[in-house]
Amino acid sequence: MSIDFYPPRRNVPFVRLIQTLIPMVASWGFQLDLEVEYESLNQLIALRHDRVLLLPNHPTFHDAIAIFLLSGRLGQAFYYLGAYEQLQSKLGRFFQAIGCYSVRRGLADRPSIIQTMELLAQPACHLVIFPEGGCSFQNDIVTPFRAGAVQLALQSINRTIKQGNPPPDLYAVPVSIKYRYTQDMTVVIEKLLSQLEHKLEMATQFDNYQRLRAIAEKLLIQLEQEYGMTTDSTLSWDHRIKTFKAYVLQTCEHQYGLASAATDLDRERVYRVLNATLTTAEPLEASGQPDRPWTVEFVERSMRRVLNFDAMYDGYVAENPTLERFMDTLIRLEREVFNIDQPAPKGHRVATIKIGTPINLKDSLTAFQTTKAATVDQLTQTIQRSVQTNLDLLNQSR
Repeated sequence: MSIDFYPPRRNVPFVRLIQTLIPMVASWGFQLDLEVEYESLNQLIALRHDRVLLLPNHPTFHDAIAIFLLSGRLGQAFYYLGAYEQLQSKLGRFFQAIGCYSVRRGLADRPSIIQTMELLAQPACHLVIFPEGGCSFQNDIVTPFRAGAVQLALQSINRTIKQGNPPPDLYAVPVSIKYRYTQDMTVVIEKLLSQLEHKLEMATQFDNYQRLRAIAEKLLIQLEQEYGMTTDSTLSWDHRIKTFKAYVLQTCEHQYGLASAATDLDRERVYRVLNATLTTAEPLEASGQPDRPWTVEFVERSMRRVLNFDAMYDGYVAENPTLERFMDTLIRLEREVFNIDQPAPKGHRVATIKIGTPINLKDSLTAFQTTKAATVDQLTQTIQRSVQTNLDLLNQSR
């Protein structure tokens, strides 16, 4: 029987146990350790007894581990909004026990909305929502934040007032997560570049950056050919990537009779398509590609590709040639070439967390009651800028 919603079943003693174990598990199993500035810890300690909405950037699949490590440092149990697919997995009950609940991305998930507002109405609740809506695969650049978290928080305050209670303090806290490798990655980079070149049947070049670009170029050409698109090397990579994503999204939407607005983000369109595949048992009608029918499996693979390249652009490494940016791009290529959703960690990393200035959403309640959309958008953009500013500061402090 299909379950539409997975609620949190947080077991605080169990959470405390996992918090004692997770530093060792993260360090050994995920090659990840946490670093938190003293000032940032103090900001969160000061909010220990308040309602808090934690809004981190989401550059990797390991961000939830970094935030859980943070909760252990604070000695607090958080709640977490997680993707429905994660709660549906074999580890679903474990995730529920540590405070996770599900959301179907791309849908108006009413049970998840209700659960979020109920949690935010609880005194001292600390709720974690990743407002980018999924992994950006970029270590130091955030993608657009969704407004839903801030909107639900303000609606929760508004509901409290309608029930005859004074408006509670509810703090939206910008959280910046920045990773850095702590070891020499030369051997790892050489090995992965060689594996990609071998898989793509390419000759090896001298400079690693040129090798990276050559692999990306070969891969882009292959993708264009696979989808029956024309390769025009005179066009910029950014234009070609944008054209590729637009074609794939429009074709998949057409298969399911979905419509999208010009303002819809690619990520939201992807989630709507993936939700549509859940209700389609039979293969879809063949497209114009005789050797590549648009089966459900191929649509799902295509949507993963769009997500993998969602925020990718030419010059990401060149404009700030750090090891982390190089690895960001290399791992994206690995995900595509070897069809691996979550590649294994490539080396030991430290996740540094920096907390931005908390925003008491209660102070914006009057504005919200007057101009809801504008107030929510302004607050969301302020939080996004704070996260990006602190990422920039962490980059400068390397």
